Amino acid sequence: MPRVAIGLRCRAMRAVQIEEFGGPEVLRLAELPVPEPGPGELLIRVSRAGLNFGDTHQRRNQYIAKHELPVVLGGEVAGVVERVGPPADDSTSGRDPSAVKITHGPSDVPGVGDRAIALLRTGGYAEYAVAPAARAFRIPDGVSDDDALALLIQGLTAWHLLRTSAHLARGESVVVHSAAGGVGSLLTQLAAPLGAGRVIATAGSDERRAEALELGADVALAAETGPAAAPAAAVGDVALADRDGLAGPLTDALIAANGGRPLDVVLDAAGGAVFAQSLAALGPFGRIVAYGNSTREKVAVTNGDLLRSSRAVVGFWLMHLLDRRDMLAEPLADLFARAARGELRPRVGGTYPLADAARAHADLEARRTAGKLTLDTTA
Repeated sequence: MPRVAIGLRCRAMRAVQIEEFGGPEVLRLAELPVPEPGPGELLIRVSRAGLNFGDTHQRRNQYIAKHELPVVLGGEVAGVVERVGPPADDSTSGRDPSAVKITHGPSDVPGVGDRAIALLRTGGYAEYAVAPAARAFRIPDGVSDDDALALLIQGLTAWHLLRTSAHLARGESVVVHSAAGGVGSLLTQLAAPLGAGRVIATAGSDERRAEALELGADVALAAETGPAAAPAAAVGDVALADRDGLAGPLTDALIAANGGRPLDVVLDAAGGAVFAQSLAALGPFGRIVAYGNSTREKVAVTNGDLLRSSRAVVGFWLMHLLDRRDMLAEPLADLFARAARGELRPRVGGTYPLADAARAHADLEARRTAGKLTLDTTA
């Protein structure tokens, strides 16, 4: 059970809690005690809670990290710091290894009254949330809560996909799947400034492909993965993957979009056939980075596949950065600076009242949304 803030005991908060795993209908509004910040933690009065596709996996108990029920979902919030827990020291920080001494910690750790964004394990879909101070950051003046949230999980993911996981080199070709989504729209904008020579976007409609071009893609196409009538044609190095049946229509379309040359980098959150056929489009030393599995379809890649092709398959999960403040603060500062200069436009999609979290999840799963989705905890 969460600890209760004594001074706020008479002010129970609204939260969206699940007591069973399943569809959007399991997200139900509840009254819960306001949590109390422990050592090295902040209590944030939440104005916006971010939604991410991974939340739908958590709701179905299909996520990488498992949760015990009941649980309040939500891994990111924006709001105002209302209380600060006692300083953490070596003897009290065992509960959360990321805790820091707030009075002597990094200068960018927000204090009482500061507008802040924060990364959480759970608990974001609520009017109040407790966050480790080491995962909380001041929101710069002139940046809205919605824009700040769009640059937190999704912005950090986009930055690290290109810089940390793909190790993008200058002049390389990059494929961004789901280029109109929250992460994809930021990837499309960041790829060229971070060195990409050609940016190839995929999206599911003419409107979204047009938007990808506006955001900076050199070409935009549909991610058609239907079965090939015959074994896919060998283009460049694709013949290596054909032995294992990975290539397909999307393989040929991606290579054609790159002027007939195999690709250097693919960034994929779909999995399934999109992943497999994109992998087959990579040239030697090409990298595909998997950062989601929205199709919930698994793909088997053998060591023989990789040996014969000199390709690399890389995974990325933002949770592995939570205890590395240097890998959060510096990229986030870069993202905020680019946004302030007008070089990066966070794409904010819909904002839903807290009580409509189930509708937000349904819209997200049905692909009826684009950009960053948030819950308004004040509505």
